[in-house]
This record gives sequence, C-alpha cells and structure tokens, in this order.
Amino acid sequence: MEFPQIDKAYELINEKLQVWLEGGIKLLPNIVVAFFIAFAFGLLAKVAGKVLNNVLRRAFESRQIADLLTSIAKAFIACAGIFIALDFVGLQGTVTSLLAGAGIVGLAIGFAFQDITENFIAGIAMGIRKPFQIGDVIQADGVFGNVEEINLRNTLVTTFYGQRVIIPNKILFRNILTNYSVMGHRRIEVPVGISYADDPQKAREVIVDAINEKDYVINKDETNVYAESFGDSSVNLLVWFWIRYPGEPNYMEVRHDAIVTVQRALNEADILIPFPIRTLDFGAKGGEKLDTMMRSSGFSEKSQGQESGVSQPTNESAARADTSDAAAED
Repeated sequence: MEFPQIDKAYELINEKLQVWLEGGIKLLPNIVVAFFIAFAFGLLAKVAGKVLNNVLRRAFESRQIADLLTSIAKAFIACAGIFIALDFVGLQGTVTSLLAGAGIVGLAIGFAFQDITENFIAGIAMGIRKPFQIGDVIQADGVFGNVEEINLRNTLVTTFYGQRVIIPNKILFRNILTNYSVMGHRRIEVPVGISYADDPQKAREVIVDAINEKDYVINKDETNVYAESFGDSSVNLLVWFWIRYPGEPNYMEVRHDAIVTVQRALNEADILIPFPIRTLDFGAKGGEKLDTMMRSSGFSEKSQGQESGVSQPTNESAARADTSDAAAED
C-alpha cells in the first residue's frame, strides 16, 4: 500500500534538509570565523578589564564604582563581539532585534529604578570630579563629619557626635557642599566683649600678641581682632586666626585654648570683660530724672506711708488739724 501524501512530505523534508546542509557547509567557514571573533573579543574584554580596573581604582576612591564600570566595559566589549559574529554569519535581523530589545529593556529599567540610576550616575560624576575623598571633613545638607565610604548609591559620613549618616549621592551632587579638608587650613573666630571704659585698640594688641604665641597658629601675620558691634554691656570684638585643619590639636581643643588665652591676656592687661549691666538713664534727652518723676506722681509719699503702716494726711486734713489745736489752746 502506498501513501502518496507521506512520500510527498518526506521528499519536502529531505529537500529542506539538503538545502540546510548545503547552506551550513557554505557558512561553515563563516561560522568558524565567527567563533574566533567571539573568542577574540572575549579575550580582549578580559585583558581590557584588568587594565581598566587598575586605572579606575586609581581614579576613583570607591572600589565598587571602579569594579562596576569595569564590568560594564567588559560586557560592552563582549556584546560587541557577539553582534559582529552574528552579523558575520548573516544574522543581521537577529542583531537588530537584540539591539532593539536591549534598548527597550534599558529604558524600562531606567524608569523603574530612576532613583538608583540617578544616585549611581551622581556617584560616577563625583568620582570623576572628586569634590571630596575618604577621610575628608565635609558639610552638606545639615550633615557635618568625616567621609567614611563612597559606594555606588550613597556616601557614608561619620559625624562628630559619633553617628553614621548615609547620604544619597544625588544630594551631594545637587546641593552646596563644603569641604574643610581640601585647603588644609581653617580660620577660627572667637567673640569677646570688653567694657566701654577700656580701649579697643589696646585690647586688640594684647589679644593678637597672646594668640600668636601659640604653636598651633599659622599665618600669624593674618591674626587680627576687629570691633564687631556695640553691645548692651560691652564693645564686642571678634578674634580671627588660622590653624592647620584637619590636624592636631583638634578644632575644639584649639578653640578652648584660644578662649582661655584671651581671658588671661585681658585680665593681665587689666581690661575688663564685663558682666551684663543695665543702666536706666531718665535724664537723657526727652526724659526726666527719676526722683522728679516719683515726686510729681506722689509715688514716694505713698510708698513711705505704706512702709510705715500709717496713711499720710492730705493738705486739707492737715490744715483742719492745725486749726482745732489752736482753738483748744485758746
């Protein structure tokens, strides 16, 4: 029994397999070359990754950022080799589909992880610009302390109160950041007040000489004292001097010693640092003296009467009393 449909299907399959076999034999050299291309690009990615990783670790403070950028570069080189190999064997449509799919996937990931992506890009940008390094003292977004670690998403800062603060990289990248370590020095300001009876210029000379005797003071020709304002009880002065920063002794120790030094220098020079004083002057222009005001208001007589426990007679009552006494004597 014959089955013409089965025979026909067999012939079609056989013809198709022969076509594929012939095409495979023709593409065999290209396939071999494509494998060599993919292998060569893989080897290139490995070698380039090692070189790039060494360069990036010297360029970036964060090893994580350097390793991630190295991995991205290796993946890019390997993918380029695969796409070239596929194109070499005639699979251009596959390459186009893969590229389009990769673009769509990348776009979706970018929208889904926008915050992570933004922090990552900010971390890379800061790694290139290097506004600060590990160990620097920085102040940003209300945080003041030492930089402990820089990673892909955030920066770890240890404050001077002993807490660890995690700051997203995008905040450090967008906002104003103060680096106290990059210049290597810092100015300290110490406010002090002297009495109105003392000479501010003399106080200035005394304080400058005393501060400049300290070893921690640098740029001593820039040490100075300025009159800042007139206070309620004193003429307010501002002491300026420079120290190495960061360094030893630390900032708080230097500030403490500077305040003690200023106080001792002023005491030795017989210059008064006054307590709060309140002076009431009723004799100023447009005012009256206190005793005149009290007398005119009768405050003094009322106060004396209340203190003695006897009410003071008015002028009319006193006159009547005097008249009755005179009549009794007659």
